Amino acid sequence: MNGIGARIRAERERLGLTQRAFGDIGGVEPNAQGKYESGERTPKADYLAAVAARGVDALYVLSGVATPSGAQGLNLEEDQLLDCYRQLQPADQQAVRHLLSSLSSNSLRPASRMAAG
Repeated sequence: MNGIGARIRAERERLGLTQRAFGDIGGVEPNAQGKYESGERTPKADYLAAVAARGVDALYVLSGVATPSGAQGLNLEEDQLLDCYRQLQPADQQAVRHLLSSLSSNSLRPASRMAAG
């Protein structure tokens, strides 16, 4: 794939989103999204920041070089979980953080206290 437009499309497809849904994330109409993907228009920084916040690899979109998945010391499963988390709405992200906090607190308790608990 060549060009920013093709890489935007590849990222949208990787995330399993329609042009409409992806455009909504970036704050643009579906026709603008289509023009970005076809290479007719170049997206602005605010669009790229918005889609990057939802899991798009902005380095890949801009340069054609994917961010190394181990760049943050994550294994493949952790990287996939992080991608899913980044696609959630802020309220859902907060719910996930709360759930993980509760689960990790319980896993730190000694087994005898958990049984009594």
